[in-house]
Amino acid sequence: MAFGEGGGDATAPLISSDRPKGHLNVVRNGNEWTASAHVITAVIGSGVLSLAWSMAQLGWVAGPGTMVVFASVTALQSTIFADCYRSPDPEHGPHRNRTYAHAVDRNLGSTSAWICQLLQQTALFGYGMIFLILVVLCAGRF
Repeated sequence: MAFGEGGGDATAPLISSDRPKGHLNVVRNGNEWTASAHVITAVIGSGVLSLAWSMAQLGWVAGPGTMVVFASVTALQSTIFADCYRSPDPEHGPHRNRTYAHAVDRNLGSTSAWICQLLQQTALFGYGMIFLILVVLCAGRF
């Protein structure tokens, strides 16, 4: 029997739920170690290749100083994101913001959320173009 053939109803949902439409039942079982692993892999994946060159250009004083400043900004940003995950109370909700744009919309309004999404999509497009240019340039060297 080939894939897609059989006696089942083709329009039946793969996952049935008694919950209202749009409500996801997501089980979160991560802890501090898994969160740390995700942060480390995200930071290492994008920044480790340019770190040595940046440190060489900035020197021994400005290089570590800049790293401390960026680490502080990242820590502050992570704290703000964690507090915005549930609003208006970060501990008990009642609302869970699934994306950064939802948190901005709920806390600052729809105009700010629209501007936030525009900036996010522009940045993602720019990152994609930069990586594409780097891949093309590096492929020409080998």
